[in-house]
Amino acid sequence: MPTQDDAQQTDKPRAGRRARALSLAVIGFVLAGLVWGAYYLFVGRYQVSTDDAYVHGDRVMVSPQVSGTVVAVKARDTDFVKRGDVLVRLDTANADVALAQAEAQLASAVRQVREAFARVHALQATVALDRAELRLATDNAQRQTRLLRKGMTSTETAQQMHTQMEVAAHRLSIDQAQLEGAHAAVADATLAGNPVVRQAAAMVRTDYLNVARTRIVSPVTGYIADSGVEVGQQVKPGSTLMDVVPLSDVWVDANFKESNLRDVRIGQPVSLTSSFYGSGVVYHGHVIGLLPGTGSVFALLPAQNATGNWIKVVQRVPVRISLPADELTQHPLRLGLSISATIDIRDHSGTSLATVPRAQQGASTDVYAQQLQGADALIKRIIDANSGKASTAHG
Repeated sequence: MPTQDDAQQTDKPRAGRRARALSLAVIGFVLAGLVWGAYYLFVGRYQVSTDDAYVHGDRVMVSPQVSGTVVAVKARDTDFVKRGDVLVRLDTANADVALAQAEAQLASAVRQVREAFARVHALQATVALDRAELRLATDNAQRQTRLLRKGMTSTETAQQMHTQMEVAAHRLSIDQAQLEGAHAAVADATLAGNPVVRQAAAMVRTDYLNVARTRIVSPVTGYIADSGVEVGQQVKPGSTLMDVVPLSDVWVDANFKESNLRDVRIGQPVSLTSSFYGSGVVYHGHVIGLLPGTGSVFALLPAQNATGNWIKVVQRVPVRISLPADELTQHPLRLGLSISATIDIRDHSGTSLATVPRAQQGASTDVYAQQLQGADALIKRIIDANSGKASTAHG
């Protein structure tokens, strides 16, 4: 049987171990507190963080500019496309017929204007002939007047010469009026610059553009998303066929609590991590602006705080953060991905709101301007073919 002395001797080592464990725990807590205090003193108090942040970017909607029937779909969701690539083709039958009619009208207008120029030249020759006949009639009338004074001719002959002179003068007046009218029709312009030809050429451009617009192209380089167009579908301007998302230029909207934004300024560095890649991939962005209102203000159904059951809720303000292009190339992000953002607010000498317009322009494209490139060449060919230059050179 163990004695009381034996039990006391056994409890002493246990008490010593508990004391050492308690001491170690206290020391651990003290060290942890010191580490945390040092971290907060030198790092933590200069940072604000949130995990309420998401990737945003442009969603470029692809819409038809003319009505038509879809005959081919060249791109689907997840496909990578370049600016100017054909995404959808529409039936061109109606547009081709309209363009052919416009080409025929332009050719007809050119020939009409050619006739107007030819009429001007003919009337110029007629007026010159009328002037010559008037001079001859005037000379004859004056000669007969002198002969009548000398009694060498009859009064009837002299009057006849005067009548011929008046007839020539009136004929000259009529032909001069017709020449002025013919000049007004051509307005001293070139064949291509004539208003009739220019109006017909404008119709060719319009119908040429309608033909070109049956090839629906990508406005930007990016990835296809939300494609909902099928072959045989009737489409019209304004309907959205698909989206093109340029992932090379995305940003982050981080929703910080209003109590954390006192020292947030434009230009401050931001460290960002995505759940998509994990904490091993860190993006180094910069604050580019704070939205001029909280998220609730711009919500579809904004909060109605002027009611009897109002409860104060700390609001969040979206902070827009840029992402470096080279880091996006190495680790592309997708729209809507969740992000953890930490802003270094050590330097808060900048402004919280932009004071000058943005230096960089927003998204833009010139693919639609290129659709008219071949129209002027077509118009020139039609004008040259109907201007008589070829026949004149051949003759």
